[in-house]
Amino acid sequence: MLEINLNLTKKQKEAWKKLIDHTHTEIFFGGGAGGGKSRLGCMWLIFNCLNYKGSRWFMGRAILKELKESTLLTFFEVCRDWGLKINEDFRYNQVDGVITFANGSTIYLKDFFLYPSDPEFDSLGSTEYTGGFIDEASQITEKAKNIAMSRIRYKLDEFKLIPKLLIASNPGKNFLYYQFYKPYTENRLEPYRAFITALVGDNEFISKYYRENLQKLDKVSKERLLYGNFEYDDDPTRLFNYDSIIDLFTNNAERGEKYAVVDVAGRGRDRTVITIWDGLFVEEIIVKDNISNVEMDEILTKRKIPRSKCLIDEDGVGFGLVKDMPGVKGFVNNAQPIKKENETEEEKVMHNYANLKAQCWFTLANYVNSGKIGIYKDIPIEIKKLIIGDLEQIKQKDPGKDRPLRVLTKEEIKELLGRSTDIGDTLMMRMYFEFNKRQPFAMVMLRI
Repeated sequence: MLEINLNLTKKQKEAWKKLIDHTHTEIFFGGGAGGGKSRLGCMWLIFNCLNYKGSRWFMGRAILKELKESTLLTFFEVCRDWGLKINEDFRYNQVDGVITFANGSTIYLKDFFLYPSDPEFDSLGSTEYTGGFIDEASQITEKAKNIAMSRIRYKLDEFKLIPKLLIASNPGKNFLYYQFYKPYTENRLEPYRAFITALVGDNEFISKYYRENLQKLDKVSKERLLYGNFEYDDDPTRLFNYDSIIDLFTNNAERGEKYAVVDVAGRGRDRTVITIWDGLFVEEIIVKDNISNVEMDEILTKRKIPRSKCLIDEDGVGFGLVKDMPGVKGFVNNAQPIKKENETEEEKVMHNYANLKAQCWFTLANYVNSGKIGIYKDIPIEIKKLIIGDLEQIKQKDPGKDRPLRVLTKEEIKELLGRSTDIGDTLMMRMYFEFNKRQPFAMVMLRI
């Protein structure tokens, strides 16, 4: 084995132990900016290439161009620090994106972005690898990670290694949150996974000016990059503010007419969700495996909600429930948005939605961010977590383009969240009644 002075930080040493053991196959290192994430990944790859002759590795990121402009520069820096010379100890083929060492070991630079034209990542090919490193994994999907992991099997028995995937990233609300961070905080992380937090304060080698610059960031960016707070998302396309989502459970929203909104199980949904509303206040959430028209009528009768105030997702299985219950309202996601009477030209531009679903999501976001929606305080903690997770994943699709406003599709959200946004969908659908409010009844005095 080649002797190299790694010169690791305390946190990097902790991660290195996981990278060379025979227990952990998925190691997530990071949580904040300046913790030495990219450097650790590059050191690990170079170390392995030098010590395992003829091994094959990958270094990936969502966008290949960004990989070459950031992580690859760190790679060259580590090589220089270790006295490795380009075109002597290793060669870099810029066209093919392949780094080849003198002993035949290789590193392939890979693009892990989920392109609509390549949902199965066929562009990765069928190449087998000995191991891999994905940088800034908050920008990739769970499927990309899983497919990358499935490719790690090249010469493992020969080298007496196990599959190893090193994942580095700042906080993100994708699979990193649900597979690593949350289970880690709740002491239920899978034994084959490891999560090592690393913040700028853990890196004694970084410039003091880097720390000072992080202190000057806006609140959300500072929470994520300085403190490694996974509860904040700085994606500008998100519709809901995190603090406003949390406020839902303490807001004293306006009460009024009673409504029931139903998202029926089926077509990939694993539960039927019914939210019971008193005005803009959710006073009850019912979760069932499925529901019949008889059961639905019993729920409405018990709560004195007329069928005309019951809205059911009519897409898929819900169509049958709507058909069996004359008088209820049906919600079709791709229906035309509801037009407001006597809209001005400015309002028509502002309210240019792709469909009813987009109209309702944008309206709900406005209501939530303005503190108009409330949810009962003694809600079960698991349901509360689902609501927070649902709303955090709702983002505008293709912002800045000259086209009607739209949100990510169910499929795209499921790639990020790993499930359907069933409870969040019922909150979104409630906005339908805001567009269809009855005009107040006016008493007319007749003079005879």
